[in-house]
Amino acid sequence: MIVLAPEPNIPAGLADNRRMNPAKLGILLFITAEIMFFGGMISSFVVFRFSPVQWPPVGQPRLPLEVTTVNTLILLFSGFTFFLTFKALKASQHDRFKKLLTLTAVLGLVFLLVQGFEWIRLLHFGLTLHNSIFGGFFYCLVGVHALHVAGGLTALLYVLSRAWRGAYNAQNSLGVELCQMYWYFVTGLWPVLFALVYL
Repeated sequence: MIVLAPEPNIPAGLADNRRMNPAKLGILLFITAEIMFFGGMISSFVVFRFSPVQWPPVGQPRLPLEVTTVNTLILLFSGFTFFLTFKALKASQHDRFKKLLTLTAVLGLVFLLVQGFEWIRLLHFGLTLHNSIFGGFFYCLVGVHALHVAGGLTALLYVLSRAWRGAYNAQNSLGVELCQMYWYFVTGLWPVLFALVYL
């Protein structure tokens, strides 16, 4: 005979606090799927990068290391400003919250614009998606990440427009939290791609 222990008597309010918000769970599952997707691409890249074949192949243009290093710092700084943004919202510092959120969006836009400018230069120098495996990997890894940043920036601009209309406060911050989680993902992923592709 099996005797089941009685379930602990948890107050209803505490039980609700233990439950994860469905939207947060959804974004976590999405980020997990994206990590697996990028993990597959990175694994393929690593096989070629560390194979006996010379990498990058002879004749390929030099990647813009200095500019991209500065651009990497810009994206990482946007993650830090988003952290400060959320702290300001929770402290009910509404003006500071809106200004920091605006700064985060501006930094994300600068990152994308600088990348786009550098890609135009690389295309001009002959690095295309189809002319070599190096070009294919470069545009797949870096380009797909840029698409994710663009998606995150779109969501951030939507949240920003609502923030300036007073939609968020210390008690109602879900939209900001979801956007922050995704932004942390794209900012945290980029240094890995930068180290693999550019260094």
